[in-house]
Formats: sequence, C-alpha cells, structure tokens
Amino acid sequence: MLAERGFRVIRFDNRDVGHSAHFSHDQALDFDALATALKSGKRPDIPYTLDDMSNDAIELLDALSIDRAHFVGRSMGGMIAQIAASEYPERVLSLTSIMSSSGNPTLPQASPDIMAMMTQPTPNPFEDEAGFLAHSLSFAKRIAGTSYPFEEDAYQALILEEVRRAYDPVSVGRQIAAIAVSGDRRQRLTTIKAPALVIHGLDDPLFVPACGEDTASAIPGAEFMLVEGMGHDLPHQLYKVIADGIERTARRNRHAFTE
Repeated sequence: MLAERGFRVIRFDNRDVGHSAHFSHDQALDFDALATALKSGKRPDIPYTLDDMSNDAIELLDALSIDRAHFVGRSMGGMIAQIAASEYPERVLSLTSIMSSSGNPTLPQASPDIMAMMTQPTPNPFEDEAGFLAHSLSFAKRIAGTSYPFEEDAYQALILEEVRRAYDPVSVGRQIAAIAVSGDRRQRLTTIKAPALVIHGLDDPLFVPACGEDTASAIPGAEFMLVEGMGHDLPHQLYKVIADGIERTARRNRHAFTE
C-alpha cells in the first residue's frame, strides 16, 4: 500500500534473525541472571543493545546511499526507530512507532503468563512441528486483539514461513535482553524533532495502551492513535488505517516532498 502511494519501501531483517548475522557463538541467555542483574542495578553482559540495532538501520541507509528516510517500527522495531529518530535527526524524516513503549519503568508490565510464553523453551519445529505450531498459535492468540477474527490458517502459514527462512530460538532471548537493558528512553524522546505518530492497540496485552500513550506524550508534537480492538498484532483489516497514518505523518515533513 505504501509503495502504491509513491514510497520506496525497505524491509530488512534485524541482526540475529532471518538472513542477517546471527550471534550463535554467544551462550543462551539466563533470564533469571538477567533479572537479578537488572534488579541490583548492574548492567548485564549482553552481546548487543537496541542502540546497536538502531545503528544497523542507519548503516543500511549508508550502504544504500540514502541520506534520509521515514522510519516505521513495530514493537521492538518501534524502540529501534525511536532511538534512530533521537540520535540521528538528520537521517529520520518521520517516525511511526507501532505497539511499542518508552521504557518508562513505572508503566504496567505484561502479565506473567505472557512473559512465560515468550521465554519458555518451545518444541523444535523440525522434530515436533505440531507441538511447535500449537505453542506459537497459542501465543499469537493470547496477544491478539478482540475485534477481528483470529485467522489461524494464515498465522500457521506465516509461522512456518518464518521457520523456513531462519530458525534460531535462542536469538529471541538475546533480543529480549537488548530491550530489557535499553532503559528509560523518555529523555531521548523529548529531543525528537521529526513528525511522529504513535499507534497502539486498545487491547494490547504485551505493551498495554499506557505504554503507547507515554511514548506519544514524551515526543514533542506527536500524534497518538489508539485503535479499538487491536492487540499486539496487525490484522489485515487495519492495513489501510496504518498506511494512512504513516503517509499522513510522512507528509507532515514538507521538506521530504520538495527536494
């Protein structure tokens, strides 16, 4: 939809997933040790941070000889895009942060059952495909919204496609660790000068709506779009709403369309 509106769309795999470089040489993350270190005020020893992942996006633009771009990020990607907009204002034309958070430690946290589903070992899809799909679909249903039907067949096809592309379950833990140590971004968010839109689902159980509201309130002039019936998912019925918001935000930067 965005390409049809005149944008050149770049999608890429973050580090440690898909076809990007994986950090398989690092040990599996010990979530208990991570939690203990964070509670004691210590910085855990982790292979990379969200700042590193934000730098990856900027370096990708460099490799493609692109000076500036509109940044759109979803969940962890929203955090990465926020950091890029705050640290590289000369490179970010607009920011759309979707179902993400500000890192404010006082915000409500996801319920324990969701965190358990994210961090517990799952069946190997090449040894127990049925068990793997059952777990993955159960998690997808748990974080989905309420206003749109859960299309199990489509989710199953997507899950299997992701597995065929790359399977590295330990990398998820490393990315969760990168999120956990990223800290409170509110001060950084106050420095963002690009037009910004924060989209959040009213039914999001992973990052509750207060997370999106807090993000928008920290970014000067940001628009906050709270979508009824949307959870921590993006049903196809909402694609146009999201695309409209991204385009509207992009066009708030008049310089982006006059050069």
